Amino acid sequence: MSEEIFYKTAAELSDLLSEKKLTSVQITQAVINRTKAVDNQVHAFLSFDEKDALEQASASDARREKGEPLSDLDGIPIALKDVISHKGQPLSASSKMLKDYISPYDATSTRKLKEAGAVVWGRLNLDEFAMGSSTENSAFDQTCNPWNLECVPGGSSGGSAAAVAAGESPLTLGSDTGGSIRQPASLCGVVGMKPTYGMVSRYGLAAFASSLDQIGPFARTVEDAAMLLQTVSGHDPLDSTSVQVEVPNYRKELREKKGPWKLGIAKEYFAEGLDSEVKESVMKAVDFYKSMGCEIVNVSLPHTDLAVPVYYIIATAEASSNLSRYDGIRYSSRAKESEDGVDLYFKTRGEFFGPEVKRRIILGTYVLSSGYYDAYYLKAQKVRTLIRQDFLNAFEKVDAIITPTAPKPAFKSGEKSKDPISMYLSDIFTISTNLAGLPAISLPCGFSNTGLPIGLQLIGQAYQESNLLSIAHAFEQGHDYWKKTPILESFN
Repeated sequence: MSEEIFYKTAAELSDLLSEKKLTSVQITQAVINRTKAVDNQVHAFLSFDEKDALEQASASDARREKGEPLSDLDGIPIALKDVISHKGQPLSASSKMLKDYISPYDATSTRKLKEAGAVVWGRLNLDEFAMGSSTENSAFDQTCNPWNLECVPGGSSGGSAAAVAAGESPLTLGSDTGGSIRQPASLCGVVGMKPTYGMVSRYGLAAFASSLDQIGPFARTVEDAAMLLQTVSGHDPLDSTSVQVEVPNYRKELREKKGPWKLGIAKEYFAEGLDSEVKESVMKAVDFYKSMGCEIVNVSLPHTDLAVPVYYIIATAEASSNLSRYDGIRYSSRAKESEDGVDLYFKTRGEFFGPEVKRRIILGTYVLSSGYYDAYYLKAQKVRTLIRQDFLNAFEKVDAIITPTAPKPAFKSGEKSKDPISMYLSDIFTISTNLAGLPAISLPCGFSNTGLPIGLQLIGQAYQESNLLSIAHAFEQGHDYWKKTPILESFN
């Protein structure tokens, strides 16, 4: 049975554990074996601690023997993007700057997973400091898309998406600053969700852009994503941006809420540059919701075309500030030879930051510099407010908005490496929700003629994750896309 375990959903595994048909040790060993068998092709993991994972699994089995499981996720393996702190484990952010850093504490999300009894294991690859859309900017490895190893998995949470798609972990956590959960979820054919800003604590997350970053789940199904989101959500006094709102039982409510809903279609998301196969798949999803009795309403988000420039002003400005702490003096890597403190600072950052990180630091420092702050950063924040207001206006008419997640299916590795602007436009449909602080989910809605997954994005109202999950679940229940898996067995 072990060969079947790694592609079971977290909900199925939870039931099998409750029924004592499987043990956590069996599940954990199965995903470890799967990772050893295929990760030399996928490269989703930077590292994992097999001994520690099996010890956690054994402890979970002991609790179940006593009839004392801690939650539905007790005993389920969950891997982390390598920007989320796990005490005693590496945290490199896929950067040479932190290549030898071991986290001295747990992120709040990690602590909550442990308190739920989950087997927290493995460090997943990403674009360096979460800056990228293809996971080609990692200093250590390049993750491949399990559906086509010549293609990228998306980014920056490419390792998190690819691991779920390849059966290397039933659940993973990633972070989303401008689409870094939803875009790779779309390209890898899995479910990925960015919660409302403030729903999940950022304590213990290596910061990229603090007003945009949010931790969220990857899963094979919407129900699995709901289980994981339930576990990590909630107010945290260690994060000043964490919001005090009640966290409902997402899994229970997605089963109870059946619609119909009012769903919005924004013309700005179906403009030039959208791949015809992606458009066709998304419109079929719209037709499905119509068949459910949902009312489809045309809405307008007129400032959508400004989202990318606004994002790359705000995000780079915050990145230049956040990354100033990596100075070669306190805890990061350090240049071996220098004349003085200033020389050490310059040489360390020049040697250990990659080209994309340097590019964004330079952009951010420029827009914050004297004489340019008002012209760029302040103006971008004002336009950000307009973008958020567009959504608030639309949500007076609808419960959620339907869009493509990414403009195209996965592209070939190296295809956009020399064209940063083209790469940045990969997130054109996801950036606005980060600027507005809204929740959004991507789930599979079709495949291209070449067999690559296509993602459907649903954008919801702030703190209405429960409604958003229900709408996504309704679509998933009417289709079998989530049951399809890439063929990697030949590499065993």
